[in-house]
Amino acid sequence: MLSTAAESYHERFYTRRERISATSATIPILGETSMSEIFNTDATFESIGLRPEVLKGITEAGFEHPTHVQAELIPQAIEGRDILGQSKTGTGKTAAFGLPLLHALTVEDTFGALVLVPTRELAVQVAREIDVLGKHTQLDVVPVYGGQKITVQQKKLERHPHIIVGTPGRVMDMHQRHMLPYKHLKIALLDEVDRMLDIGFREDIRKILGAIKHEHQTIFVSATISPEIEKLAKQYMTNPLDLSTVEAKSLTVSQVNQRFMAVEPWDKRRLLQKVIKTENPDLMLVFCRTKATCDKVSDALNRKNIDASTLHADMGQSQRDRVMRKLREGKLRVLIASDLAARGIDVKGITHVVNYDVPEDPEVYVHRIGRTARAGSDGQAIMFVTPDQGGLVDGIMQLTNVEIPEMTYEDFTPSPPPEKDRRRIEAQSKAKAQEVQDKSRSVNQLPDAKSAADKAKFPGGIVPTALPKKGMGGRLRTRRS
Repeated sequence: MLSTAAESYHERFYTRRERISATSATIPILGETSMSEIFNTDATFESIGLRPEVLKGITEAGFEHPTHVQAELIPQAIEGRDILGQSKTGTGKTAAFGLPLLHALTVEDTFGALVLVPTRELAVQVAREIDVLGKHTQLDVVPVYGGQKITVQQKKLERHPHIIVGTPGRVMDMHQRHMLPYKHLKIALLDEVDRMLDIGFREDIRKILGAIKHEHQTIFVSATISPEIEKLAKQYMTNPLDLSTVEAKSLTVSQVNQRFMAVEPWDKRRLLQKVIKTENPDLMLVFCRTKATCDKVSDALNRKNIDASTLHADMGQSQRDRVMRKLREGKLRVLIASDLAARGIDVKGITHVVNYDVPEDPEVYVHRIGRTARAGSDGQAIMFVTPDQGGLVDGIMQLTNVEIPEMTYEDFTPSPPPEKDRRRIEAQSKAKAQEVQDKSRSVNQLPDAKSAADKAKFPGGIVPTALPKKGMGGRLRTRRS
């Protein structure tokens, strides 16, 4: 027998599920994806024009066919065109822009390419991936970012590397210290431009691009193309090729098994523990909206003897480096992260992504679940949905064009709300009931005793004692009757 709280819980979600089903009636259920939906099986990396040294690194990395985005972007980039490219998470975009850099530069081209990224973790990740792909090119790749000592990065820059991957603030700092010259740049590339603008690098980007006075190639890669990004492209590019209209096949939607779970806010931590125990993930990434929530969730899991680490912007660089090292070495099972901190997480072996908090922006959801199902492998994505978040789920399903089914655990019983939540729910229920009553109340009401005593308020001093009789309701005889 369910408690009153549990009955209310199920009743609220039953209505929500019906509405989601009705809204998404035309959205296809997620199915198996063929290789041709992910990769361009008609092309090879050799056929799109990459030089032998680059091809050798690609082969050793285990790649055979390019993804659709790679097959579209790489040949145009090799030709030296300025490009405005749109590429969602999971479409192989790092290789899409990294391979043309490796192809275009020679060992004489020191400080030949600059890649700007929004976060320090992404700088490290992109630099590492380009370095692996270019292991036979003799090109040196160096990440520069805030949080690490200037002297450490200074020594690396003194080697005159060929490709610099950095965050805007540290790149500007190094340039002002005359450690990172722009005069030799052949290619300037901006990755995740939309996110860099979102987190306030707008003016830094303008200063960096504006300081590169000589002729060079410029490439923008972004998950979304806003009018502001188009304006930047017109200002800092020469006759750019717009690839933003090309429909990119997304590994994210195709390869990830997406599900949602209905849950009350106070039951989220308990449900996460249940998910971890039941799903038994090799590596799970849990996304929270705030840094405080990340810490609380991590502490709660550790108290239950579940080894979990946290990654967010308030952590020191040494702490973040330790977490990322554990993650890459396979010594971490559960990572609780904020969106910004997780931008650089592109680690193999992430089997599950849990949206502990549903993001307001559906694009963020796509970025999140793109951390799993990498390189054509399968992945699991589970989203915790509270009663007031059905509209956010609708938006996500419309964007991904996939109906996300609900999953439940029969042995997970909702708990009654804590006292503060119970009072809040009761207050909301009373307010809603009052609103309904106010809306349904007739405009023709009898006066109360106090108002009736003042006959001056009524025409002729006649106080009404009953509501008006019903009218004819339009049932009048006419010539047509």
